[in-house]
Amino acid sequence: MTKQDIHPPYNQKAKIVCACGAEFTAGSTVKSMEVEVCSHCHPVYTGKQKFVDTAGRVERYEKILKRSKAMQPSKKKGK
Repeated sequence: MTKQDIHPPYNQKAKIVCACGAEFTAGSTVKSMEVEVCSHCHPVYTGKQKFVDTAGRVERYEKILKRSKAMQPSKKKGK
């Protein structure tokens, strides 16, 4: 195997599809890819703030918080 054989093939016209519905082409080593945020919907480019909860991070944090509170010993009232 030579160094020339270690790189994946480069596609000049890879299809990129955003969650907002925008489609465009770009150069990539994959033929197509799906993204969550692009220049058509990103708050930096649009000027509108948008809350993106990826993979339920808020719910995961709340679940961990409940579990940690349940594991804490209850405080006993002293005399």
